[in-house]
Amino acid sequence: MTITTEWSGAAPTRRQMLNKVPEVTIYFWIIKVLCTTVGETAADFLNSNLDLGLTNTTYIMAGLLIITLFFQFMVKKYVPAIYWMAVVLISVVGTLVTDNLTDNFGVPLATTAVLFAVALAATFAIWFASEKTLSIHSIVTVRREAFYWAAILFTFALGTAAGDLTAEQLGLGYWVSTVVFGALIALVALAHTGIRLNAVVAFWIAYILTRPLGASLGDYLSQPGDEGGLGLGTVGTSALFLVTISALVAFLSFTRKDQTDPGTAEPVARDLVRGTSETGQY
Repeated sequence: MTITTEWSGAAPTRRQMLNKVPEVTIYFWIIKVLCTTVGETAADFLNSNLDLGLTNTTYIMAGLLIITLFFQFMVKKYVPAIYWMAVVLISVVGTLVTDNLTDNFGVPLATTAVLFAVALAATFAIWFASEKTLSIHSIVTVRREAFYWAAILFTFALGTAAGDLTAEQLGLGYWVSTVVFGALIALVALAHTGIRLNAVVAFWIAYILTRPLGASLGDYLSQPGDEGGLGLGTVGTSALFLVTISALVAFLSFTRKDQTDPGTAEPVARDLVRGTSETGQY
């Protein structure tokens, strides 16, 4: 989705860089859904199949995420392999955070969903108050990138709680939940194209909804038939999706189809200061 959006924010600093996130293309959404599915199945695999336990799995994956984010913050432009590795890991960690609250601390899924919805709303509020934009096409400073990854973490945790709530506690099942969240995403797209729902708002709503969509899809593929799934198992499902993600990331690294053109990256940053963008993208 591309529409004209307004830009504003602080003047660039010495730490300013090229846009650190990919362009929003069909590849972006495909990999995002695949990452969310892996987040669900990989967390289950590490926790149950390898007998690491929920707490140990959380520590290990959080450590890997911190290391990956360190490299993500160090680079000055979008690097597909590093960026999508961070998304995969934050998807796993987001799932584990929700699982810890519900399984280890007994917090109901409905309460967990509300807590993360409030945390996400607060992140957006502080981000906008500080930067005057929530556009992902303007992640050109360290501070904006910090807001961005905080929001991503909360969207994954919120999506996990919402997906588990609909599929399990509300009794819709994995397949029906997949269809429901897919339909909601389609409605957001129609609202954007039909009634001109703000592009930034539409993006973040769709981004949140892809988490329960991917989680429900992952559970549907991996869970045994007597529990409403196809019985592929967490190993098979995780391996299939990780291979697909790796192939797509390699393709994008080679073709650069989702990268901001270096020749236009600096004008984008200057437009950010002037208050307008020629790109018309998120």
